[in-house]
Amino acid sequence: MTLPSKRVLNSLGFLACAGMMAFALYVQYGLRLEPCPLCVLQRIAVIGMGIAFLLLAVHNPAGWARRIYLGLLGLAAIGGAVVAGRHVWLQNLPPDKVPSCGPGLSYMLDNFPLGDALKMVFTGSGECAEIAWQFLGLSMPAWVLVAVAGMAVAGFWNNLRKAA
Repeated sequence: MTLPSKRVLNSLGFLACAGMMAFALYVQYGLRLEPCPLCVLQRIAVIGMGIAFLLLAVHNPAGWARRIYLGLLGLAAIGGAVVAGRHVWLQNLPPDKVPSCGPGLSYMLDNFPLGDALKMVFTGSGECAEIAWQFLGLSMPAWVLVAVAGMAVAGFWNNLRKAA
């Protein structure tokens, strides 16, 4: 059995990221569940991974260019995993330990320096601890964590293998 080419598997990685974003937009606009600040940052990470997969699929690089694209994929995956992990942690806090609700991400970015806004986002707020959607017992951020980790491992394996 021969595996598909690296280009084909990178295209599938891009399509998986696009599918995750399509689902996020469906949940936001179809199911009317507004994303919290941590959800928005997870979306940015998934978009970053999608761009890296697309660049790997289109360019099919070797050498230093492949390392740069894999670095981009790795940075986006690590960022997404950290944010999703923090989100899952907030969702599993006891009710009396959940921080109070804070302002939305756009308000924070408009009214505070970027560093202060990111610090407030990672401190978390009450709306980030709410679990509004689950599938097979896992919340959306937990699924993002699983997907980001899985796609990162698959992306590195695919692009570092010797074949095609």
